[in-house]
Amino acid sequence: MAVFELIMPKLGESIIEVTILKWNKNIGDKIEAEESVLEIATDKVDSEVPSPVNGVLSKIFFQVDDVVPIGTVVAHIQTNDGSETVESTQKVSSSTAEADESQPTESHATPPYVPSVEKPVEHSTDVNGEDRFYSPLVRNIAQAEHISRQELDTIPGSGQGGRLTKQDLMAYISNRSKTKTPTVQEKEIVQPTEEKSTPSQVFVSDIKSGPNTEIIEMDRMRKLIADHMVKSKQTSPHVTSFVEADVTNIVRWRDKNKNAFQQKYGQKLTYTPIFIEAIVKAIRDFPMINVSVEGDKIIVKKNINIGMAAALPSGNLIVPVIKNADRMNLVGLAGVVNDLAERARKNALRPDEIQDGTYTVTNVGTFGNDMGTPIINQPQVAIMALGAIRKKPAVIETEEYGDIIAVRHMMILSHAYDHRVVDGFLGGSFVKRVAEYLESFDPNAAI
Repeated sequence: MAVFELIMPKLGESIIEVTILKWNKNIGDKIEAEESVLEIATDKVDSEVPSPVNGVLSKIFFQVDDVVPIGTVVAHIQTNDGSETVESTQKVSSSTAEADESQPTESHATPPYVPSVEKPVEHSTDVNGEDRFYSPLVRNIAQAEHISRQELDTIPGSGQGGRLTKQDLMAYISNRSKTKTPTVQEKEIVQPTEEKSTPSQVFVSDIKSGPNTEIIEMDRMRKLIADHMVKSKQTSPHVTSFVEADVTNIVRWRDKNKNAFQQKYGQKLTYTPIFIEAIVKAIRDFPMINVSVEGDKIIVKKNINIGMAAALPSGNLIVPVIKNADRMNLVGLAGVVNDLAERARKNALRPDEIQDGTYTVTNVGTFGNDMGTPIINQPQVAIMALGAIRKKPAVIETEEYGDIIAVRHMMILSHAYDHRVVDGFLGGSFVKRVAEYLESFDPNAAI
């Protein structure tokens, strides 16, 4: 009976470690090929690790909340192929092997997990002068509870090598809240520190459950979103410009061609790819919108990667990225938009599909909102909110009859931008150019 090594797969260029959320299989359980063995989380998205082979789970090397480096063996699966060999995920998955060949690595073979050689990403020196590792989960909880690094270093850990686990920290927080009575100043005033605050640091009050109060613990993704939004506001001075666009030609063209479009290309024709196409054209005209800021340097991005905010069934938001959107036509954009939106709703996005965005679009019109003041998706410098399309009376200039009033399909574009590097002229001109591209859409365009 062969032993198959299940290795933590590569999830993206910048992902070097993951946190185990849940084991879907226990030791002794049968596993079918492509069946999910465990659920994992990065700092951006949750995902699953499937088994490439049929077999029985025989060993588990990590527990829930453990942080695992990419390329580490996490489990053994016994396969009934009559041999006594040891195989690994890298030997079974040709796609992984091909990806690894394009990237420099220290070794082509991944050794079994050895606890003593684990290389964590972020360490701290504790009170005894020893190097101590904190997982992203522990760091996020500590930040939300405004526990300093110095205070973390004093908390005993029950994990491997004295590592502080989630359970250790939650127990400490529980005892800490019982023993410490906050003063009025502690409740209402947050002293400035070198670290940026999180939502829980803005105002701290005594929270008690009662007949008229329900306390809901934020899930992991909501905590990440909250922290990301607060940091964005702290980083960028936001300015928002608004332009109303007449999209009547687009509405009529889509209504006339949506059925034929789906029959010809097998894709639903929504408004989103049409709007993204116009935004991409405007970015070509104003490339300084497609930048990021690092210190006092402006980084101009040559690729146009459009982030597309999508609502999840849980109510959270995620932003899958359309890579190289400027190289796609309307048909290509429609296919990618539909695919990313569908897999976002199923929580089936890969970590690399929500990275490297250079500009973000969010559709507040799907909630029935006319406009919005979106928060910039750092480290980008701008984001556009698409409002609901409404029928309104509008003044139209004609050569034959002069100005006339007609019922038109109108929508408001809300463009928020980072005033450190995007001035009103650039930010306002950009959103006006997007509106011009939408209004000049050819109602007779072929599909």
